Amino acid sequence: MSDSRPRAAQRLLSATIRTIAVPVLAVFTALIIGALIIWVTGGDPITGYIGLFEGSLGKTRSLSETAVAATPYILAGLAVALGFRGGLFNIGVEGQIFIGSICAVYAGYAITGLPWIIHMPLAFLAGCLGGAITAGIPGFLKAKTGAHEVITTIMINYIAIFFTNWLVTGPLQDPRTIVPQTKPILPSAQLPSLFAGYRVSWGIVVALGVAILIYWLLWKTVLGFEIRTVGANADAARYAGIKVERNIVITMMLSGALAGAAGAIEVIGLNRYFSPSFSIGYGFDSIAVAVLGKNHPFGVVISAFIFGALNTGAGLMQLRTQAPIFIISIVQALILMFVAADEIIRRLYGRILSRELPEVQAEISLSQSWGSGVAGEEE
Repeated sequence: MSDSRPRAAQRLLSATIRTIAVPVLAVFTALIIGALIIWVTGGDPITGYIGLFEGSLGKTRSLSETAVAATPYILAGLAVALGFRGGLFNIGVEGQIFIGSICAVYAGYAITGLPWIIHMPLAFLAGCLGGAITAGIPGFLKAKTGAHEVITTIMINYIAIFFTNWLVTGPLQDPRTIVPQTKPILPSAQLPSLFAGYRVSWGIVVALGVAILIYWLLWKTVLGFEIRTVGANADAARYAGIKVERNIVITMMLSGALAGAAGAIEVIGLNRYFSPSFSIGYGFDSIAVAVLGKNHPFGVVISAFIFGALNTGAGLMQLRTQAPIFIISIVQALILMFVAADEIIRRLYGRILSRELPEVQAEISLSQSWGSGVAGEEE
């Protein structure tokens, strides 16, 4: 009995190292290649990365801005990761964010006379509901007709984005301005700042709480077990008596609700109104966030902060080195490539990984057939 606990702890430590080794080395390798690109374009990589650090983590305000950027990444990344766990590739997160945002804003200014304790959660839940319905449509189509969720979610992205653009240039446009945007939400629907004088709101706390909730859902509930089982092998799940079609719809709606929550937090905690330019591609970047985080809620949180830090510090890095700001996009793309095609990392760092990672398989690989990813058990 006395030996079993140290052995269990050792196995847990070994499993943790195996899980994080490839993502850490992927980020490291991407930064090295990014440094080479900065050098080739005439900049100083050391100066550039010092600027990147100072602009994202080096000061209190920088930390605040990184948290602001990480908040939608956490929720959108959880949306993609939850879909992956259920064997579904939700490419429609961007559109679901737009619908969630417009629903939250409308509830935030159209409903009046409510106290903050009711109005703010109501606006947030309206955003979640909008995202859930938007994602539920392709989920229902897949469950009932077999229509592939990749195709349907991509199509609904366009529908959602153009529909919200029409709303803010027509029925929901603020009559006091010619700019395509909605009326601002009422103070009773606003999510307050976390610290006075900084833009970061309580949304970051909500996002972290949601990550814990998703972890609990996936590994501590019957529904979570069914989602992971369907994601691992839908045929085996059906044979075991699990209602696969129902789980597909539920998983997509939960994924959409998380994406809608990302949009809702942006408008009730930061922008206070909706305009078509409010999103900078959170929905598409969330795929990379989920993959880097190995589709685990806590991994998604860490990954979201990495992406948030890269985006926040990019401006100061460009200022210091005059290097193109799109180098950060290249670094993000390289991170995604190295994590998705982790054999590259294994070959580059074979001596380091050969003893630690022979048995590890990616839980979801973008090279696998969409919708057939393996959702591994918790270590």
